[in-house]
Amino acid sequence: MNVIHAAWQNGCKKLEFLGSSCIYPRMAPQPMPESCLLTSELEKTNEAYALAKISGLKYCEFLNRQYGTDYISVMPTNLYGPNDNYHPTHSHVLPALIRRFHEAKLAGEPVVTCWGDGSPLREFLYVDDLAQLCVFLMNNYSGNETVNAGTGKELTIRELAELVARTVGYEGRIEWDTTKPNGTPRKLLDVSKATRLGWTASTSLAEGIRLAYDDFLSNPMRAER
Repeated sequence: MNVIHAAWQNGCKKLEFLGSSCIYPRMAPQPMPESCLLTSELEKTNEAYALAKISGLKYCEFLNRQYGTDYISVMPTNLYGPNDNYHPTHSHVLPALIRRFHEAKLAGEPVVTCWGDGSPLREFLYVDDLAQLCVFLMNNYSGNETVNAGTGKELTIRELAELVARTVGYEGRIEWDTTKPNGTPRKLLDVSKATRLGWTASTSLAEGIRLAYDDFLSNPMRAER
């Protein structure tokens, strides 16, 4: 909020605010269109984060309305790729799985246990694709409504775990701890707006995970962050 305010005070001609797909209601229609924002209750486990992002995008909208600025908002789905956070307890699901299966492979562990039952559906966007979209929108979009950034494709967490295991080369068994929470059952973005503007993600999930794992292997210190 301070950065947005300072941009306005100093006459910034165009600004792009990055949010997150968690801004949308827990039980939003699927895929989630930009128009479903603030239509029902948020997911309780990330409500604070979602409210902060909503405040930022609304600030951009109201500056546009009152002062004629050209500030836009982009809402990415789950991101992954080079320079990710692989911390054992503070990372997101995809980098966490990369680290977990890599360590299990090195240790020869016969079983890897994952949280939940593996049924939730998730969408993942390679970080370089997001960067390309951000530049594209700065050059081609103006408007008060946010723009979703995603692939329009989803898979279950179980399928994701199996894909990561294959990429890493882990050959053991995957078990599921159903005493742990699943989280939001589904979070698929409606990316038709970005598509109409002329942008589509180009990196497949399999290729993106391979690139992410190569990056992880190239710098072992990343695992400590």
